[in-house]
Amino acid sequence: MTQQNLSEKLFKPKVRQVETSTLVSYSSQTISQIKEHSVLSGSHHAGWYRMINRLMWIWRGIDALEIEEVLSRIAISDAERSDDNLLDTVIGNRRGNWCFEWSQQAMHWQQKALEFEKGAEAGDAWLRSANLYSIAAYPFIKGDELADQAILLACKAYDSAAKFSQYRLKKIPFKVDGGKEVCGFLHIPSHGQGPYPTVMICGMLDSLQIDFCRYFRDYLEPLGIAMLTLDMPSIGYSVKQKLTQETSTLHEQIVRQIGDIAWIDHTRFGIVGMRFGANIALRLAYMCPDKIKAVAVIGPIVHSLLHEEKYQQDIPRMVLDVFASRLGVYQVDGSALRHELSCYSLKNQGLLGRRSKVPMLSVSLKDDIYSPKAESDLIRRSSMDADTIMLPSQPVFANFEKALSETTNWLKAKIL
Repeated sequence: MTQQNLSEKLFKPKVRQVETSTLVSYSSQTISQIKEHSVLSGSHHAGWYRMINRLMWIWRGIDALEIEEVLSRIAISDAERSDDNLLDTVIGNRRGNWCFEWSQQAMHWQQKALEFEKGAEAGDAWLRSANLYSIAAYPFIKGDELADQAILLACKAYDSAAKFSQYRLKKIPFKVDGGKEVCGFLHIPSHGQGPYPTVMICGMLDSLQIDFCRYFRDYLEPLGIAMLTLDMPSIGYSVKQKLTQETSTLHEQIVRQIGDIAWIDHTRFGIVGMRFGANIALRLAYMCPDKIKAVAVIGPIVHSLLHEEKYQQDIPRMVLDVFASRLGVYQVDGSALRHELSCYSLKNQGLLGRRSKVPMLSVSLKDDIYSPKAESDLIRRSSMDADTIMLPSQPVFANFEKALSETTNWLKAKIL
């Protein structure tokens, strides 16, 4: 079956799927604590369930006008919604539904890629299609049938994009948990000769491993550095893995196998963690100190948001849903969830605060409620070779790119 026919079959309009925002339910006490807030991770607009993360979507290559066009199609729909007050809660796989509309846009670029047939234009079109399918599946709540279908198509489109690119993409099967497998993507530079120094990406809880291609193409590949990606526990290729208090369990098993991969120079191996991925990345520094040359994190979530109620009360509903879904909790009580989250604090676990020999860098943006300055201060005290960088909150896009640039330059000095 061709890619186009598969897309049409999976996204034929239906009205029977469970709507995303209903997959996690709350006690009334919990709901009253959820407020609106705007952060680097996206903006929570009144009338929308999902955080609208224009920053990351544009950075990944989606045109700003294209984003507004799709959002408009969702907003004007008069189809039945699970919540009449939330625009992106249209029930079923039909016009106005979040996953349906973004998938339709992805199919548009998929068709363009097929028309281009070959060359850089085909590769760029496939990559845009992959990114749009990823947005269609966002925020990847477990049990969302439409999202699962979109993830499948996103990965297929990403694989197609690599075939028309100068870099090489290798799908690496890793053995985990007694014989099971997860699939990681190794992005290999188009120049130089292996084995290559390598950076592993620990992404956000609401991202797929395919979402970081631009970081490789714009920042790592020019330096001859390979990039290894892995889906976070409970989503994508790691959907059967559970996120536990030992957050680094899955990634730790992968780190211990990198010496078996011919393209990776395991003596020059670093890690980048973003948001909750920073929790995993820093935990790895304690679990595998002899295998990691350096760890850099951006907007880290390692203690404050997980432990302090004053920060948790500002978590938007969607973000709380993501946390609950990754933990495998679908009937949420506020006090019970707060207690559970506190167990994921690396400080409460007795790790952060202890001096590690692994160099650490923490990059944060001013007034970031998810990652207050105290997070970076804690990280700075946790390594014998630590650096912190605080960037202004505005302009957001320019400072996000500066964060990536500073992170890459620091890693270059540590692992090359």
